[in-house]
Amino acid sequence: MSTTTTKTQTIELRLYVAGQTPKSLAAFANLKRICETHLAGQYRIEVIDLLKTPQLAAGDQILAVPTLVRRLLEPIKKIIGDLSNEERVLVGLDVQPVTA
Repeated sequence: MSTTTTKTQTIELRLYVAGQTPKSLAAFANLKRICETHLAGQYRIEVIDLLKTPQLAAGDQILAVPTLVRRLLEPIKKIIGDLSNEERVLVGLDVQPVTA
């Protein structure tokens, strides 16, 4: 039995990192896994490397990396860290876990 959601708005996520550090790579891998599990087809991830474009940090007031920012769907939400705690990420993004 499948359920369809009427909510098809794409969630826009920005992941701010500083180079290809283990923590940055872990944050991206964790985010991708969480999104594929809970938001399949309903998300877009933009990775911003602040070593290449440091001026972009000011727009979202980034003080630490890695930081995840949910841009679309008000209010804007931020999560700092490697995103390894799936429950914390889901709560931070206001996403309900998928229940079987």
